This record gives sequence, C-alpha cells and structure tokens, in this order.
Amino acid sequence: MVTRTALAAVAGLASLALVGQGGAISPLEWDAGPLTVSALPRIVQTAHRGGAREVPENSMSGLVAAYERGTAQVLDLDTRMLRDGTMVVMHDATLNRTTYMGGPVDALDRRDWEGVRLRPGDGLPGSWRSERPPTLAEVLDRFGGRTVLILEAKDPRSLPTLAAMIRSRGLTRSVLVNSNHPAVARRAHRMGLVSQLWRSARQMRTDRPERWRSFVDVLDVDHKARDRDLVRAVRSGIPRVWAHTVATPAERDRALALGCDGIITDAPGRLARAGGQRAAGPRGARP
Repeated sequence: MVTRTALAAVAGLASLALVGQGGAISPLEWDAGPLTVSALPRIVQTAHRGGAREVPENSMSGLVAAYERGTAQVLDLDTRMLRDGTMVVMHDATLNRTTYMGGPVDALDRRDWEGVRLRPGDGLPGSWRSERPPTLAEVLDRFGGRTVLILEAKDPRSLPTLAAMIRSRGLTRSVLVNSNHPAVARRAHRMGLVSQLWRSARQMRTDRPERWRSFVDVLDVDHKARDRDLVRAVRSGIPRVWAHTVATPAERDRALALGCDGIITDAPGRLARAGGQRAAGPRGARP
C-alpha cells in the first residue's frame, strides 16, 4: 500500500457536527467567504444522496437533516428530467425502488410528480414520514449558496436545463455537475459549470485521467479500485480527487492515505464521529 500521503485534516472530520445553543445542531461553515467549490477545505466529506444509510435518499427531509447536522461540507443528489422538462431529484430511472409507485420517471409531468410519495428505506435510524420527492428547483432554492451541491445528471440531455437553472441563481461556482461520461463533463465545462466525473473501479483499470485535467474539476473515483489506479488518479493533475462510496473509517483512511482529498459517503455522521488516524510522511505531490 502507498503511504506517502498524509491523512491531513482527517481529525477535523470528527468535529463536523457542532452542537449549538440548546443542543440544536448547527451546520459547519468552513470559510468566511462564499460557500464555493474553491473555498472547500483540504479534506472534504460529501453526503451521498444526503447520506443514504442515515436519511431517506434524495429526499428534502434527508437533505435538510444532513445540512443541519453539519457532518458534510457537500450534499450530493441525483437529477432526472420529466417528460415536460421539469427537473426532479431521483436516482433510478423508475419509481419502483424508492417510492410507492412504479414505472419510468420520464413518463411523468410536473402535475403527476405531485402525487409521487417516497418510501423510506428499512433500517434507517429515526422516524421518517413519506413525502414527495423534491424538484431540483426546490433544492436549489433551499440550499443554493448555503452549501456546495453535487448534481449528478442522470439524463445527459438535461445539461442545458441544468446549466440554465444554475446560472439563473448565481450558483455556477458552488454547484458541481457530475456524470460518468467524460463527454458530458467536457460539455459541462464548456458551459461554464464546475464539472465532476465519476469512474468505477473497472473503468479505472484502463482510464488515463490525465487526459481529462483540462475540463474536470473533481474526479470521483471508486474506493474499491486498485492502489495504483487511485494513485494515478491523484497524480493526474485534476485539482480534486474524491473517493466513493465510502462506508467505513478503514475505507476512508485508505483512500486518504493514497492521496485522495475527499470522500463521498452514505454514512457521513458515522464517519464524522469515528475520526481517523494521521499517517506519517508528507502529502503526495501532484503535478
């Protein structure tokens, strides 16, 4: 295992949940200026789908809880387009897994969406009510400028709509647009958006990430990838390299030791409470 990279600021992840007056949880603010991608700390923790092992994924109540708990600096969510062009927050192409309904998401329009209700997953801590999954406009209006957001564009055809929604709210520097496709990341970059590209462990075996450094702002890599593939990503020249989808402190610590400077997790609260160990040696150099 490569150990050249220090786990700088890992201990800080344990203190992200700040208790305010009267025991209320207050979100952590890491910079006095605007909450933009460039203002993020050196080591970043992202709540994947709001933290899907702790809250109902891609729900407004889950995103609010993740934000108020302060255990992540970035909120991640998935976006899809309805048949009338409305952008909504949903991971799957169908409603079957996470709602009480079935059928394809893109067969619905905005009026239909009003009748959709999420089904909270079994085993989530706490008590969660059924609710309508949010539209993207609702999420941007609630969190835009208050925290950094990742929007995974599940429908590449929606990119112009996403760009217009982000621009009209003045959020081009605080929203990452994510995709598994380098061509989509390139298009997002050309539109003036902050681009993120995610890659699976299998893809990373043959990827040459240095080819993407001119248009990818964050490379989102599978933590299950081989050590040498993670190190190649870290040394690619891409400004930030984050590991997904991390579930345990050991997985987090390995990714950070190999040089990743962020993790994407379904359990941000658990990892924030767990803390971490600081590895010896300097942080691995990047081009």
